[in-house]
Amino acid sequence: MTLTVAVVGKGGVGKTTFSALTIKYLRVAGRTPILAIDGDPSSNLNLALGMELRETVGQIREDTAQQVSSGTFQAGISKADWFEYSVNDCLVEGEDVDLLAMGRPEGPGCYCAANNMLRTSIDRLGNDYAVVVIDNEAGMEHISRQTTRSINVLFVLTDPTQRGLAAAEHIVSLARSLGTRIGSAYLVINNVDGDLPEPLAARAREIGIPFLGVLPRDSAVARLDVLGRPLIELDEDSLVYPAVKALLGQALGS
Repeated sequence: MTLTVAVVGKGGVGKTTFSALTIKYLRVAGRTPILAIDGDPSSNLNLALGMELRETVGQIREDTAQQVSSGTFQAGISKADWFEYSVNDCLVEGEDVDLLAMGRPEGPGCYCAANNMLRTSIDRLGNDYAVVVIDNEAGMEHISRQTTRSINVLFVLTDPTQRGLAAAEHIVSLARSLGTRIGSAYLVINNVDGDLPEPLAARAREIGIPFLGVLPRDSAVARLDVLGRPLIELDEDSLVYPAVKALLGQALGS
């Protein structure tokens, strides 16, 4: 049975870094193949994984809508079959990890039917993998619009600020109100210098989901970004990767 992991949080808290290191952890543990879904419109998970991005699901949806409205949609093929073919065609294949980028949000107009067909295609695709890891955008659109799978484990990331924790609490409330099927959810505080101040630790325990732990600020992450190197190149000599491993060991097992 496929394990589906989602990472959410407001912008700038390190969701993509955490998602990439989660994928590294799972790959080292032999829990492959892995499908990485980039749910952020900026689509930069590919850079963190060292993979080349071509087309996005958003482009497929927009191009298909334009063809339908202009009467140029290919005859002899159903829209559902076309979506499934197109989703598979824009899949970026890698070593034990494949990548699917959701791309930009919806434009004007109704996309309910398109989203339903895309969801079916993505769910069917995900069943071919041991693990699906979803790097979500700050607004959780792909969860809220039900264009992703049911979630076994949800990681809510925040920075070490009261504003960040307030945003995390809002995300937890939103996830619950959506009725999305979520097995377990954990709070993680990222980019912590030294010990976490007690007022933040106390606030973290009030969010409503288990406080899994903290991740240290690591200059090696910024250094790789400057060099344009994939974040999955971080190793045991870094500060953050061993910390990520320890937290994932608690939440996902080895």
